[in-house]
Amino acid sequence: MTLASTLETRLAARARPLFGAPALRFAALLALCSAYIQGPLTKIFDFGGAIAEMNHFGLHPAPFFAVAVIVFELAASAMVLSGFFRWLAALALAAFTLAATFVALRFWELAPGQERVMATNAFFEHLGLVGAFLIVAWQDLHERRSGQP
Repeated sequence: MTLASTLETRLAARARPLFGAPALRFAALLALCSAYIQGPLTKIFDFGGAIAEMNHFGLHPAPFFAVAVIVFELAASAMVLSGFFRWLAALALAAFTLAATFVALRFWELAPGQERVMATNAFFEHLGLVGAFLIVAWQDLHERRSGQP
């Protein structure tokens, strides 16, 4: 064993009790799903704004899409948090986020400047969310295959 691998093994053994704790895992999943909980709640309390958002992105009929997005995001988040078909919900949120990112954050169409920089950053942050949901799905499927809880 090399010094680096020995050090990594020792550090991992110390970190495992904290980072392997179920409460921390739930908090991490809650943080990951937070935008998919906050967004629908905002749409519920300002349904007119939700309809305006759907119209802005060319989704018609807007009320149908507003309700569908609200139900989808809340249900998928609940599934990720509860563990009920977590892998499937995580894949669905990854696909939804990827599609929404290409609809809402077309930074390449914007003129150079602050707005383009912000849209570019948001685009790649959303790709990070897609990656995180893919990891959640992978982890859940891996645990189910190996018989872990």
